[in-house]
Amino acid sequence: MRFSNAFLDEIRDRVPISDVIGRRVTWDRKKTNVSRGDYWACCPFHGEKSPSFHCENRKGRYHCFGCGVSGDHFRFLTDLEGLSFPEAVQQIADLAGIAMPQPDAQAEQREKERMGLVEVMEMATRFFEDQLQTPAGAKARAYLRDRGLTGRTIETFRLGYATESRNALKEYLAGKGVPKEAIEACGLVVHGPEIPVSYDRFRDRIMFPILSIREKVIAFGGRAMSPDAPAKYLNSNETELFHKGSVLYNHARARKSAQGAGRGADEKTAGTIIAVEGYMDVIALYQAGIENAVAPLGTALTENQLDLLWKMTPQPVLCFDGDGAGIRAANRAADLALPFIKPERTVRFALLPDGKDPDDLVRHEGRAPFDKVMAGARPLADMIWTREVQGASFDTPESRAALEARLRQITAVIVDEDVRRHYQQDMRDRLNGFFRPAQRQGGGGGSFGGNRQAGRGGSRGAQQASTSAPTGISDRLARSALVRGAQELPALRESVLALTVVNHPGLLFSDYDELAVIEYENRDLQRLWSSLIGIAGAIGARLERDRLIEELEAAGFDTLLKGLEQQIRNSRLWTATAEAAPEDAREGYLQALALHKRTRALLWQRRELERELALATEEGDGDRVPQILRALQEVQLETMRLENQEAIIEGFGVMSGRVKGPSAR
Repeated sequence: MRFSNAFLDEIRDRVPISDVIGRRVTWDRKKTNVSRGDYWACCPFHGEKSPSFHCENRKGRYHCFGCGVSGDHFRFLTDLEGLSFPEAVQQIADLAGIAMPQPDAQAEQREKERMGLVEVMEMATRFFEDQLQTPAGAKARAYLRDRGLTGRTIETFRLGYATESRNALKEYLAGKGVPKEAIEACGLVVHGPEIPVSYDRFRDRIMFPILSIREKVIAFGGRAMSPDAPAKYLNSNETELFHKGSVLYNHARARKSAQGAGRGADEKTAGTIIAVEGYMDVIALYQAGIENAVAPLGTALTENQLDLLWKMTPQPVLCFDGDGAGIRAANRAADLALPFIKPERTVRFALLPDGKDPDDLVRHEGRAPFDKVMAGARPLADMIWTREVQGASFDTPESRAALEARLRQITAVIVDEDVRRHYQQDMRDRLNGFFRPAQRQGGGGGSFGGNRQAGRGGSRGAQQASTSAPTGISDRLARSALVRGAQELPALRESVLALTVVNHPGLLFSDYDELAVIEYENRDLQRLWSSLIGIAGAIGARLERDRLIEELEAAGFDTLLKGLEQQIRNSRLWTATAEAAPEDAREGYLQALALHKRTRALLWQRRELERELALATEEGDGDRVPQILRALQEVQLETMRLENQEAIIEGFGVMSGRVKGPSAR
C-alpha cells in the first residue's frame, strides 16, 4: 500500500523517535539529555559496552557511531525487528493514535495529481529564473543589486522575475503540455466563472519561491516593481500544495542550520531559529552568514507556524522591528505563544533599534550589531511584564490592584499547570519588587526615589510626589548638580547605575539579560556601557573590579570614570562606591534601575504621543488632538516630577557607617 507523505509526516511529528526506540533499548542516564530530546544508548544492532547509539527527537533520526547504522522511525523497526514497511507504519500509527488510511484509489490518484502539481511549480520556478536574466528582467536585477544581493545568493534562493505580460507564464506552461486545470490548481493564474480568459497571477514582480520542508516549490511570493501596484507583496493563493498559515519561508534550510548541518554552521546559530518579518530579511541574514532565519508569509505569526518553530527548537527567537508597529506585533506574538508554553518550550524576543529591520542592519552595519541584538533577546515573561507596566502610572491603590488583576488574568491562559504556577509566582515577585518601599530606617542610606519611603516603580514615593511635588522646579533645584552639570556629566540616576556595576561587577551577572540592553541618554556613558558589556562577555563571571577598571581605562574611559566617581561622592551616594557592602550596593542599584526604567518609559511614551499628535494633526482629527495633548501634558508633568526627585537625591546621601576612606570625610 502506498502512503502519502503528509500521512507519514504526521506520524513522525506526533511520535518522538525516542518513544519508538526507547521500547527496545535502555537510555544511558549520564549522556542523555531528556529536556533537549537528545538520547544515548548501547547500540541494539551490534554488541558494545559503552553507548555510541544516538537519536535526536528534533531531527527524528538515529545514528550509531560504532557500526554506522542510521535511519528514521520506520527504518528502525524494519531493520531491527524485520517488519515490513506497512507493518512499521501500522505500529507507529497506533502509538500516535492515528487511524491507518484505507486503500483508496481516489486518494492514490490525488497523490499522483499532487506530485504532478509539484512538477508544474518547478517548471514555473525555472521560467521565472530565466526571465530574470533576460533584458525584460534588467530592472529587477538592478533592484536586487541595489539591495546588496550577490549572484550566488540570488541563485541559492532561486529568485526570478515575472514579466508585465498577462499570459507569458500561462503560454509557456501550455507549450510544455501542462493542462489548463493543472495551471489553475497551482494558483499560477487568476480564473473563475466571471473571468472569460484566465491571466497570470504574478506580473512585473520579483519572484520568491516558497519551499516545503521537503524542499519542493509549493508557492510564490511576488514583490511588485511598480510603486502603483495595489499590493507591494503578493502571495500564491491557497492550493492543494500550499496552506499559508502552515508554512514558513526558508523552513528547510533554517532547520538544517539549526541542527548544525548548514553551510558554515557555527556555534552562534546551532540550535537556534530566528523568526523575522519578511523574505528580504531572511535572505539578507543568510548572505551575512546567518542561515537559521525563517519568516511568516506576510502575515502575523499563526499557531501552526509557531508549532513549526517549536519542532525545530525549544526556544525560537522572534525578531521584530523596534518601532511602534514592531512592538505591537511582538506583543501579539507573546499573547499567541503564552497558552502553549511548556517546560523547555518557550519563545524569546529580540527588538531591533527603532527604524531598522534585519535587512537594513546587516546590509549597512554588518553582522555584529545583529548578533548583539540576538544576544540581548528577552524572555517571554519580560515582554509580558514590560507591556503591562511601561508608560503607565501606578500612583493609586486602584491602579496597582488593576495591574495585579490583569497579570493574573494574562497568566491564567497558560495550559501547562507547572509553567502557569511559576509564571504567576514570577509576576508576584515582580509586583512585590515594583511596589515595595525601600524599608530604610534610621541611619540607612539615601533612597533613590526622593524620600526614604519611596517605592520602586512608583508606589508610595510616586504617590507623595504626585500630591505634593511642585509642577515646576525651584531655584534650589535649578542650582543643583543635576541641572548645573547636565552638559558635563550624565544624569545622577545614570551615573549611579553605571558606577555601581563598575564597582560591583557581580551585579552584572545576576541580571545580565536586563542590563545588557540598557540605553543611556549620555552618549559617553553609553559607549562606556557597551565596552563594559563586551568586557564582561569576554571574561565571564571571573571578572573583578580591578580588572574591569583596568580594561575600561585602557579603552579611554579614565576621565569619565573619575568624573562619575567625583559626582557620586559629591552627592554622598555611598551605595555606588566600591566601599559599600554588596547588599547595600544592590539595593541602591535596584532603586537607580527602577528610576531609570521609569524615565525611559516616559520618554518612549512621549515620543509615541508626539507621533500620534502629528498624525492626528495631518488627518485633521479634531477630536483626537485634545485627548493626545492632555495625555502628553500628563507625561510631561510626570517626567518633571521624576527630574525633581532626582535632583533632591543630593540631600539624602546619608552615610551608613559601613563606608570607610575618602567618602567618609
